[in-house]
Amino acid sequence: MTIFVIGFLWLLVAVLAAVAARQGRSVLKGAIKGGLVEFMRLIPRIAIGVLGSGFIAEIMPEKWVATWLGPESGLAGIAIATLAGGLTPGGPMIGFAVGIAALKAGAASPQVVAYSTAWALFALHRALLYEIPLMPARIVWLRMTASVPLPFIAAYMAMLVGKP
Repeated sequence: MTIFVIGFLWLLVAVLAAVAARQGRSVLKGAIKGGLVEFMRLIPRIAIGVLGSGFIAEIMPEKWVATWLGPESGLAGIAIATLAGGLTPGGPMIGFAVGIAALKAGAASPQVVAYSTAWALFALHRALLYEIPLMPARIVWLRMTASVPLPFIAAYMAMLVGKP
């Protein structure tokens, strides 16, 4: 599956390059330059995220995770996971790494689903740094309020489907 996804993404880049080339050589050169600048800007962040996720996985307290996020934690565990997801800063390298580390440390699948869903929906740092400066705070508040049940619904659906 990973090879398929990577191949598809390279195909998509090739199609976009062809579209840019049809618009002119300067458009293609500008797109390549912009992409390379962005790539160089992201490399250090990705490296930090990968290294940080390794540390998170190693220092996560297994006993605490199993107690508060394990299969027996129920609705309280889902609520804790939802809160943790909303408060977890960073991008996917951190958010997903914490979820994977929690699974390895004994967290139940529904709790990790709630965590991941809340991280995607509520990331407080993202709301403060990007959403509120760009959108009216009321819209951000409405979006977050309307989204509150979603991690719980996702966790319930994970319970119905079973283990990953």
